[in-house]
Amino acid sequence: MHQLTASPAWVSLAYLLSGVLFILALRGLSSPASSRRGNRYGMAGMAIAVGTTLATHEVASLPEILVAIAIGAAIGLVAARRIAMTAMPQLVAAFHSLVGLAAVLAAAAAFLNPEAFGIALRVTPIATPSFLSIFPVSRLELALGAAIGAITFSGSVIAFLKLNGNMGGAPILLPGRHWLNFGTLAAIVGLTAFFTRDQSDWVFWTIVGLSFLVGLLLIIPIGGADMPVVVSMLNSYSGWAAAAMGFTLGNSAMIITGALVGASGAILSYIMCRAMNRSFVSVIAGGFGAETATSAGAVADRPYKRGSAEDAAFLMRQADQVIVVPGYGMAVAQAQHALREMTDLLKEEGVRVKYAIHPVAGRMPGHMNVLLAEANVPYDEVFELEDVNSEFGRTDVAFVIGANDVTNPAAKTDKASPIYGMPVLDVERAKTVLFIKRSMGGAGYAGVDNELFYRDNTMMLLADAKKMVEEIVKAMGR
Repeated sequence: MHQLTASPAWVSLAYLLSGVLFILALRGLSSPASSRRGNRYGMAGMAIAVGTTLATHEVASLPEILVAIAIGAAIGLVAARRIAMTAMPQLVAAFHSLVGLAAVLAAAAAFLNPEAFGIALRVTPIATPSFLSIFPVSRLELALGAAIGAITFSGSVIAFLKLNGNMGGAPILLPGRHWLNFGTLAAIVGLTAFFTRDQSDWVFWTIVGLSFLVGLLLIIPIGGADMPVVVSMLNSYSGWAAAAMGFTLGNSAMIITGALVGASGAILSYIMCRAMNRSFVSVIAGGFGAETATSAGAVADRPYKRGSAEDAAFLMRQADQVIVVPGYGMAVAQAQHALREMTDLLKEEGVRVKYAIHPVAGRMPGHMNVLLAEANVPYDEVFELEDVNSEFGRTDVAFVIGANDVTNPAAKTDKASPIYGMPVLDVERAKTVLFIKRSMGGAGYAGVDNELFYRDNTMMLLADAKKMVEEIVKAMGR
């Protein structure tokens, strides 16, 4: 497609406005209280960017593009409405894969027909047939966009399979994987440099093929405990892929949007790694603790205390303060609304209630925050790990609802554990720990048994999370 030269001033202004709206969207999404407004800013910015692009480019068939947009919008709307909150991480990974694949396809289209994109000149050497010579800088952009997009696609597919249960959450360790990853990445970098001098078909398609391979190799060794970081990282990759293709297409809106997504995803990944006391490089290189995780999945057969809904209701009604720790088990059972009803009853009886959120609770960043917001839990009752951890020593009851790995004391004491060194919520310091779990037969997503289950001050409530909370509500007299 050829960009028109008419009205360049208003086009630049429109793209600038869309970029400002994207920045405001990210700012709004930084807080649950302003997240709806942030989403509206993002939608407005995207509408302006897409509308401007369609209005300022000669499109072969505008009706076909509008039909494609309608089909994509319908699929997205249906998927967003039907998807369960428990499957939101899988949905995000699937969407990331589509962004990566779009970047690869755009790069392939530009490589196969560079004249249509205005990135090549026809060269007629003496005594040889003329050919289209792609500008060297455009070759670099094509290679980078295709490589990052391919890594994003294959990596997101593996992340989807792990999150969806089609592959195990445990790390899959290939022999010599670090050298294999390094060698493949080095080959991609070397071929990219060579591509700027030689635009042969085999060079471009080899870059694409190796990039698909390295995306798979990078994500397969990463274990379940690292999945929230992986989702954030792949989000960053998709942004950089879009930004690279924005240069090729000459679209400043794509460059701005891609850079914002890439930078924000990278920053979030870094923040989450710091929250887990892990090196970002070590996570990307194959998952922390992978070498020592071979026997971590064994679940101990040890005595524990089992309680009932009536026991839990009595203990919490007698408490001065209760801290609720939600996890993926709450999401699976869709227990957030029943949990809100339970905590409302406790507050009516004068019990102070707080919610403790670990940065990697669930399987994607912000998973628990979204679920609690859906149940209209007041924002001022929700606290992050660093703000609430000191409170557990002064708390009568810690009510853990399906949060295994992020409460496991082994992270602080067991150097052989795959989660060793990850900051966890100090729920064991509470006078009583009530822990809802379906059964004692399964470990957490990281495949690690939880020492907390067998502590003297822990009472296990073995049942579906939603059913147990509803029974506790009934035991409280409603």
